[in-house]
Amino acid sequence: MIVLAFALSLVLLLITALHVYWGIGGIWPGTDAKSCARAVVGFRGVDEMPSPGASFAVAACLGLATLWPLALEGVFASPFPKPGLAATSLLIALVFLGRGTAGFTPWWRRLAPEQPFARLDQRLYSPLCLLIGAGFAILAITEFSA
Repeated sequence: MIVLAFALSLVLLLITALHVYWGIGGIWPGTDAKSCARAVVGFRGVDEMPSPGASFAVAACLGLATLWPLALEGVFASPFPKPGLAATSLLIALVFLGRGTAGFTPWWRRLAPEQPFARLDQRLYSPLCLLIGAGFAILAITEFSA
């Protein structure tokens, strides 16, 4: 399970770095703020990126989630007991599984129809969320069954 923990943490670290990049004004994968917002936010009528504060808040949450699999696997000392880390991992799994599932619903398509976000969401963002959620669930269940 250590390989899964490191893989999850690496993916989450990259996603965290992207949110920091956007927080400091980065525009990739767009060519300007509007095209970036249409690619990574996707809500109907979006024409600007979220505020730096919002980007940094998401980065902070993702940064914390980046550490969780490693703490659960004992890579570094944690003040939290293993059962608590495992239970929280299940909650993190539910968040990612929920986001991943939402991306395939008509409700979400109505909420976030902008292109290229809608296409990227169904091909990349939502499946990645489902994989991350599954990874957290596997780590948690493995810990509970140990």
